Amino acid sequence: MSKPDTIKKEPLIHITKRDAISWQKSMLIRAIAIVCALLFTAVIITILAKQNPFKVYASMFSGAFGTPRRIWNLLNGTCILLGIALAVTPAFRMKFWNCGAEGQTLIGALAAAACMYLFGDKMPLPLFFVVMTLICIVVGAIWGLIPAIFKAFFNTNETLFTLMMNYIAMQLISFFMLIWGKDGSGTLPNMPEFRFPKIAGNEFLLAIIAVLIVCGLMYVYLRYSKQGYEISVVGESENTAKYIGINVKKVIIRTMIISGALCGFVGLLLVANGSCTVNTAIVDGRGFTAIMVSWLAKFNPLYMILTAFLIIFLQCGAAQISTDLRLDKSIGDITTGIILLFIIGCEFFIHYKVHFRKKTKEEHDA
Repeated sequence: MSKPDTIKKEPLIHITKRDAISWQKSMLIRAIAIVCALLFTAVIITILAKQNPFKVYASMFSGAFGTPRRIWNLLNGTCILLGIALAVTPAFRMKFWNCGAEGQTLIGALAAAACMYLFGDKMPLPLFFVVMTLICIVVGAIWGLIPAIFKAFFNTNETLFTLMMNYIAMQLISFFMLIWGKDGSGTLPNMPEFRFPKIAGNEFLLAIIAVLIVCGLMYVYLRYSKQGYEISVVGESENTAKYIGINVKKVIIRTMIISGALCGFVGLLLVANGSCTVNTAIVDGRGFTAIMVSWLAKFNPLYMILTAFLIIFLQCGAAQISTDLRLDKSIGDITTGIILLFIIGCEFFIHYKVHFRKKTKEEHDA
């Protein structure tokens, strides 16, 4: 007795890679994702915090734009995060997973504080600013060079290597703070006399202008220069790069020197245009957040302005929620996390299509 013929079923859902879409359509998808995130967050806030979600969102906007001071803090925080994101971008385009931006920025900040403490009053202030800037850039470049050499010549794991160097940078700061802290507290007093001068009466404008200039230069460097082309080729395939005559070791070392130098420059801004001192928390995890900023912008320096602004806006808003509504800070963090999760998740729909199979007549009959 023969077995009855079985109906061969296709999968109910299958996924195909989407052809390249226009930037207008991709932005529309991201906008829809943000709206969905806000609606979903409103439900969570209503259930968990028993609060009107519109009050929560109003508090978020107040935290970012409520006063001129808050606006300047938002712009300054955006530029600091943007600067670190610009630093890691060349390495990530090369598929060198530099997770050491935190330490490279810390070491730049330590160099700036060391310059202030050791010889800030031993030379004219304009010359001191030039010397301090050069030292911070060089120290950051050296900190980026170390893992690059080991990767280029010994093929070490750059992710672990750069992560471990973050902790070394933190411990170096702790060590020197114990030495320099005269009161035994392990902290270095503020040295505002060595702060960068204000521009148009604003303390943040210098850092904002400097980072925006770096952003423009990085865009041109990656998109139009020969070195930017070499970075892209090495990132696509090292074998291809070697075949067409690109010195891969040289590209790795050069690119990490640039990344480290930019991190060192941002460390300088954090100290000389900010607190005028240094501690292990001065970077505050932005070396890791910058990776997300770079990735969300698809390693495009101009798009990074928007992604850095969004993340700093969410952070400022989350802090204000806990203050205005007397809620635990976790509510703000939950709101931030949900919005970022939706934004990251929408990238799937930008690059892929989801197809649902229609039932055949035989399946309906069965």
